[in-house]
Amino acid sequence: MNTELMEALNILEQEKNISKGTLLEAIEQSLLQACKNHFGKADNVKVNIDPETCDFSVYAEKEVVEDVEDPVLQISLTDAKMRDPKYEVGDIVNVEIKSKEFGRIATQNAKNVILQKIREEERKVLYNQYYEKEHDVVTGIVQRYVGRNVSINLGKVDALLTENEMVKGETFKSSERIKLYVLEVKDTPKGPKILVSRTHPELVKRLFESEVAEVREGIIEMKSIAREAGSRTKIAVYSNDPDVDAVGACVGMNGIRVNSIVEELRGEKIDIINWDENPALMIENALSPAKVISVMADPDEKTAKVIVPDYQLSLAIGKEGQNARLAARLTGFKIDIKSETQAREAGDFDFYEEEYDEEYDGEYEEDYTEEGYDGYEEEPSVE
Repeated sequence: MNTELMEALNILEQEKNISKGTLLEAIEQSLLQACKNHFGKADNVKVNIDPETCDFSVYAEKEVVEDVEDPVLQISLTDAKMRDPKYEVGDIVNVEIKSKEFGRIATQNAKNVILQKIREEERKVLYNQYYEKEHDVVTGIVQRYVGRNVSINLGKVDALLTENEMVKGETFKSSERIKLYVLEVKDTPKGPKILVSRTHPELVKRLFESEVAEVREGIIEMKSIAREAGSRTKIAVYSNDPDVDAVGACVGMNGIRVNSIVEELRGEKIDIINWDENPALMIENALSPAKVISVMADPDEKTAKVIVPDYQLSLAIGKEGQNARLAARLTGFKIDIKSETQAREAGDFDFYEEEYDEEYDGEYEEDYTEEGYDGYEEEPSVE
């Protein structure tokens, strides 16, 4: 048993996560390369390695001939009979090759073959390990700024957080631990190149999956998400279990679940709304926390006209149009918002009332009274 070789292979297998079979294959290739460097060719050389004991032997298959023309490929009949009297011309003799006979250059080349194979396998293992985490969230430790980008250590490899994938105004301290969304993992000669993001909407979704068991188990679905990184995110959720409140489960007791995500995102506001198949109701929910009087949605054109109370217009539109913009992304509809006064002046309000009375038969009558807005229950909004 080759104890030293076996111990070395076991250590490499544990530290580098490279299988012993792959390492034995590398040793076999290195011995063949050494033979080629030593003899000039290795077409007739065979290597046998016992995976259990790590004992190995190297031999050359030589043809028995009367007159030897190529000593690498042939052996004389006289020499063959000295090994075994039964050999005749045309037979094949296995002649053992002692690796100790290899010259310094051949030995060095064999060593390089093994090291190169180890590096290739190590790179492949790392690539496969992080490729499985593509489109998922990982925890990294901030290393240093590289220009305007940030180098993040993910354990065995470093990832690059580019300026475009950083939240505007967000800064990091060395050794700080942060959550990142893995955008892409590329295989390169220098090892896996990992691109990560702090701005991608899927980061928020994955954080909810890790924080909320119901989301992770599929009881609650996150149907749609719209995000302006660093400012606000809107999420539409739906419960597959009538006994589970989708919004309440995501918010958690006293907001503990959503607050942990808000803290990770450094104060980014998160609005969680109920998803609805009815486009009008979905748009009404999406404009939360603003109150809505009526919604006229055209599913074919993907457009919607919304009327809100006068005092809710600025809230519905949001600062610099953010609330309306996120609602449009969340629902996929182009939303036109008007105040009650604007709608009346434009002659749209009567049209809305007629359409709702005719189509929904008074379903939304309780939402609007002569005194103003009534009967609205505001969707939870976490700020």
